[in-house]
Amino acid sequence: MQLEISLFKFDYKSDYLPYYTKNFIKVKKEKTLLDILNGINNENPFGYRNSKNFNVVINGIYTNVTITLEELTENFGTDLTIEPISIRRAHTDLLINDADFQERLAVLSEFVEDEDITKYKSYRIYFYASNTINFEYDYIGDSLLLLAHDLIEKDKSKEKEILKALAEYDCGAEYHTSLENRVYNFDSSIEEKISSIKTKLNLTKSIKEQNFNLDKKNDLNFGNFDEIKEIKHDFNDFNIAYYKGLEEDSETSNLLSKLNAKIIDTQTMNYDLALDTFHINSDFTMKLASTVILDAFDNSADLLVVDNENTFNLFDSNRKFLQETSGRDVILPVIHKNELAKLAIGLHDEVKQTLCKHSVDPELV
Repeated sequence: MQLEISLFKFDYKSDYLPYYTKNFIKVKKEKTLLDILNGINNENPFGYRNSKNFNVVINGIYTNVTITLEELTENFGTDLTIEPISIRRAHTDLLINDADFQERLAVLSEFVEDEDITKYKSYRIYFYASNTINFEYDYIGDSLLLLAHDLIEKDKSKEKEILKALAEYDCGAEYHTSLENRVYNFDSSIEEKISSIKTKLNLTKSIKEQNFNLDKKNDLNFGNFDEIKEIKHDFNDFNIAYYKGLEEDSETSNLLSKLNAKIIDTQTMNYDLALDTFHINSDFTMKLASTVILDAFDNSADLLVVDNENTFNLFDSNRKFLQETSGRDVILPVIHKNELAKLAIGLHDEVKQTLCKHSVDPELV
């Protein structure tokens, strides 16, 4: 087996911009990614840590260097891009300056003992894996929210004080975005612990209770999803981006697989948009949403497909806010999966009734 590895390189003392070196590795006795990195280092030394606790990013996913080559190739293939857990904080190749991570501990310093500090350090990957930190550099960090959960579990009498300390931090838990789909072999209990902290802080509201129409009131009824028995009109000349969010919808995926369109599938299509805190943090959600729709547009998508009314309203009904947030025109048409299905099976007269009411008419019929 041969691996093709693009390895992130940067020396803050001499390089203005990072770059990548190509490494073609013929696997022999190596068992883990750490073995591979050690082998590369023997030939061409670079900055990393020869430790089982070292974390990296592989093809956009955060993981540990102890991942086996079998897992690696099964989940990521043989063409790999390896980067530090924070490109912004990188100083020597895969090594970073984690002062920002260390500084966040001060928020709960009066509650921690040595064993708690050790636990906090074990959560380091979650601090940098959070997509939030790419938008809000001062974010309190998922690592600290996890530590807060642990401290409360250890001593319930301190819960009120711990929650007060969290609430007083300006860029706090209301900015959390899900770590799911960002960390390899992710433990779902991590999200459950952070969610419990957000609930204790009274930050969340169910999506059903939210109003995602900031700009234009939208009362479109997309009807039911039509079973696809025969495709009458495919989309072979179209580039379609599908915003999945945290969970891919099987109906949408099956429909798209039958349309002969080119599917634009970038990492932003899996972004969590922090919808449960939209009522108190709509500006942040708009930042995330504008990144998604503009990424689709910049990758030559003709349409952005969504699964439900909430995400449709967010992307289509808030063009003014998306434009103000991003500083760019947001002109990519958004279409609900039910509309796409109707177009595919030829129910053009029916689908016209909703398409013409979009903020940006896809002009497909």
